[in-house]
Amino acid sequence: MPSHHKKKKQKKYDPPKLNHSKEIINPCSEYDRQPVAEVQLESSKPYLVKRSEQVGRYIVAARDLKAGDVIIETPPFVVGPCAETEPVCLGCHNAFKPGSVVYRCEICNWRICSPSCHGLAPAGTHRQLECIPLRDKAVHKHLQTSPTAQVKLMYEAILTLRCMLLKTVDRPQYDRLLGMDPLNDVRQQIPKLWNRNQKEIVERIRNQWGFAEYSELELHTICGIIEVNAFEVGQEPTKARALFPEAYLLMHDCTPNTGHTDAPQTHHLTVRVLRDVKAGEPLTLTYAHILQGTLKRRQHLREEKFFSCNCRRCTDPSELGTNCSALRCKKCPRGHILPTDPLNPETEWHCRQCSTVMSCEAVILLLEQLSQQLETIGGNDVDGLETFLRVQGAVLHDNHYLLLSVKHSLCELYGKIEGFLIPQLSREQLKRKETLCRDLLEVVDQLEPGLSRLRGTIMYEMHVPLLIEAGQLFQGGVIQRAELRRRLKEVQRLLKESERILALEPEGTPEHGIAEAARDALKNMGDV
Repeated sequence: MPSHHKKKKQKKYDPPKLNHSKEIINPCSEYDRQPVAEVQLESSKPYLVKRSEQVGRYIVAARDLKAGDVIIETPPFVVGPCAETEPVCLGCHNAFKPGSVVYRCEICNWRICSPSCHGLAPAGTHRQLECIPLRDKAVHKHLQTSPTAQVKLMYEAILTLRCMLLKTVDRPQYDRLLGMDPLNDVRQQIPKLWNRNQKEIVERIRNQWGFAEYSELELHTICGIIEVNAFEVGQEPTKARALFPEAYLLMHDCTPNTGHTDAPQTHHLTVRVLRDVKAGEPLTLTYAHILQGTLKRRQHLREEKFFSCNCRRCTDPSELGTNCSALRCKKCPRGHILPTDPLNPETEWHCRQCSTVMSCEAVILLLEQLSQQLETIGGNDVDGLETFLRVQGAVLHDNHYLLLSVKHSLCELYGKIEGFLIPQLSREQLKRKETLCRDLLEVVDQLEPGLSRLRGTIMYEMHVPLLIEAGQLFQGGVIQRAELRRRLKEVQRLLKESERILALEPEGTPEHGIAEAARDALKNMGDV
């Protein structure tokens, strides 16, 4: 499933069993009911910081904003390897290709991608922070004698170490970092998580690596800041996570009004509003996948971000009319089974047309079985994915998130892989690609309207079958010139919107390349 908001992925653990009175609630559902204090910022800022006893700090639009307006542009505080990652270059965070030449940093002896890596410049993070301390502590000796699982954990610990080293290298930056909430009180209530960090991060840095000058509480606090606030950054082969000033103040919402990009190499972050936003409206992004169902989204947010989301979408059993979690009722032909109270993870599910009831346990078991079945299908297995859609379409609503995941894969596979390249597609397969794209757009337009990266890529995929079909029908005498012109105008509309959205992506990214391709296609079409 595509990634749209790339937050840090951390080790899974059991959902926290928290006292409800202490559980953090998603601020999007609470901001307008809480007394707030406004924090003064420069008048040029497009947002204001507000504070609530219930949710802490968050930001709202300082004025009416137009779709595409930039609200935050910032370099990262610090960048580092992801959790339990395969080894990466400590200069640029690129993964190593199998069989590639092994180079090592001439100072600390950790592996690098190349002696000329741009990230190894004297002013770069590695040289400025951990390189000499790693050398002085001879940490590479542990790296070279550790099993694979431990090596991954050592790379994970690098980001925590970098944050701690700021305390002496750049104290003002370190103090700003501490402005982020680590949620220590909440995380301490999750023994599996806290104990894992104690063993794999805190004790590793203090005892194995010899940085005993940092207290256990300091290290746990940095672990929390990373877990709660880090963004995943970069695109293949870069694998990293980063902490940013300002961006951590964005609230979560399952139908967000902002999107973000990070530049290759520098990872400078740009946050834009996806649609028009009124003054005073909270500025939000999503920490979960936009096409995921409520059960899975809320589980992810509880386990990895330590709060329960009560946004409009989570509160609505139908997820704003999209039915992304709905099951088909076996007893009545048009009935759909939905959760009675979607904010209660143990609620019963019932049919809206008859008396059929399913327990939450039965629903979860069914979805786990279907997810496991889907995972056995190869990523390029068009026939297998189509079979899954056909068979499970009798069990799940057409917009169920599992089927949406398959549809998104198929809409890209048709036209991209051998045997299904554009010249090889039959008229029926071209029509199928169009239908898949329309199904996806119908949902995305509801859940993430505006300048959504997902909308832009789907629109580009959709223009291809429409353009080919229009030409074929006209050449075959099936449609007349007026109908051809109407169809080509729809193609132009899709290309223009796709280009408008994806041109906002940084140069060098695949999405920016699609924007350039859309621009070229429009030029080739000329006036219609």
